[in-house]
Order: sequence, then C-alpha cells, then structure tokens
Amino acid sequence: VQLQASGGGLVQTGGSLRLSCAASGSMFRLDAMSWYRQAPGKQRELAAQIRSGGFTNYADSVKGRFTISRDNAKNTVYLQMNSLKPEDTAVYYCNVYVASIRQDYWGQGTQVTVSS
Repeated sequence: VQLQASGGGLVQTGGSLRLSCAASGSMFRLDAMSWYRQAPGKQRELAAQIRSGGFTNYADSVKGRFTISRDNAKNTVYLQMNSLKPEDTAVYYCNVYVASIRQDYWGQGTQVTVSS
C-alpha cells in the first residue's frame, strides 16, 4: 500500500485547510484510516481516526475544529481543519491499518504551518 498525502501549507490563525491522503496498490480492505501529527521537538500523536464502519475519534485538542472523513470508493481519507491555531503547526502523517494482515502503512507527511 502506498499513501500519498497532500493539502498542507501555510495559513493564518483562524484559517482552514483540507488534507487528503490517497491509498493505492492495495488488494485489502482498509480498516482504520488516521491522521497523526508531529510538532517540532514533540512526539507523534494521533489527531483523528475513522474506522471502516465510520466510527471516529479525535484528540481533545482538535475536537470541534477538525473533521475526518473517508471515501472508500477512492481509498482516500480527508482531514478538514478549521479554526486553526499556531499549536496545530506540525507535519501531518496519514496512516492506514489493514486488519487482515495486521499491517499499518504511513504516508510521507505534509507540513501544516499556522502563523499567529
């Protein structure tokens, strides 16, 4: 499975961005699809996750501002980020978990920078 993330960039506080991550090369059902983020000097953390049945969970810091969604026909996961804050600045990584082979895959990361 190859993951291609896009949509990062520079935005002012209060602005919005939409990240996309398309999976290719998979013959397996994609189970959990997630966005992680890693800020400079910090550990990578889960920002949002969506299961194959549509169940979602979010980090407390992004609840009410970020929305994760997926298009199973396109094997793509999205992250709509609104009301962005400087503390959202990080490299955002998409992740896909394939339960049938107990394997997860990572995208290359996309930089999100929120200026104050």
